[in-house]
Order: sequence, then C-alpha cells, then structure tokens
Amino acid sequence: MLKKLFGKKEDKVSEEIIYAPLSGRLMNIDEVPDPVFSQKMMGDGMAIEPTNGEIVSPVDGEIIQVFHTKHAVGIRSKSGMEILLHIGLETVSMNGEGFDAHVKEGDKVKVGDPLLTCNLDLIKEKAASTISPIVITNGDIVQTFTKEALVDVEKGTSRIFQVVVK
Repeated sequence: MLKKLFGKKEDKVSEEIIYAPLSGRLMNIDEVPDPVFSQKMMGDGMAIEPTNGEIVSPVDGEIIQVFHTKHAVGIRSKSGMEILLHIGLETVSMNGEGFDAHVKEGDKVKVGDPLLTCNLDLIKEKAASTISPIVITNGDIVQTFTKEALVDVEKGTSRIFQVVVK
C-alpha cells in the first residue's frame, strides 16, 4: 500500500512472447546478409524471409515510430521492450514506394493487427533482399532471450521468440 502511495515500483520480471509479424521462413539474425543486423549492431532478434507482403503486430503494445519511408516500424510492448520491424534490406532507398502504413505513432496495437503492407515483387526488383529483421533495440532490459526453431511461420500466430524482461 505505501509503495503505491509513494510511487515506488516493485521489481517485476515480465515474460513476453513475440509472434511472427510476417508469414515465411524464420531465420537467425546472424544469417541476414547485412552486417548491421547480422552483427547485432541494432540488437538481437530473428528475421523472416516473407512469402507475402502483409505485416502485423508481433506483440500487444504501442507504435513508437513509423519511418517516413514506411519500410520499418517501432513498437513498445507492454513490458517496455522496443521492437524494430525492418521490412527488407536496403529498402529505405525505395522512399516508401511499394509500402503502405496502416498505423501511426501512438496507436495501440494487439498481436495480429495490420501494421504495413508491401509489394514483395517491387522489393525484389529495387532492394537488396526481402529478408525482414525483427530486432529488440533495447536489449539491456532483457534477462533471457529464447529463440524458436527455424521453421516456416504464420503471421500473428507462430511464436518466434520469448523474452523475460528485467
């Protein structure tokens, strides 16, 4: 009771499951053919080689960033984990061509809610790859990180990793 009155927070460990934001083949982040992601410069995570251009929320949370080129979106989960979804590699140079955003900063989302759609054929033509990293950008709050087996995944329903946040 007193802790609530005086604003002290209890140390809670929060466990979260991150679901596939895209349908396709799940792969380890170190397999991504871009050193920014494969060397985990942005953070640890997984990647998906997508089979369609529908991108959904992997967690319940809030949209904290939609890049003006619509090739990436940042989400803060309920535990405070910040997740970057980066669609394709070197897609920023497409300047939004072939991408549509269905959310904006501040929107609340649930697992499976539509975030973006993209034209995979156009990405194959104009960018380096359709491989799409899913990265935890504030990994300092992560206590444990458990990756799922590398299999084909379905957006919004397949688990890709589980995290326990400090």
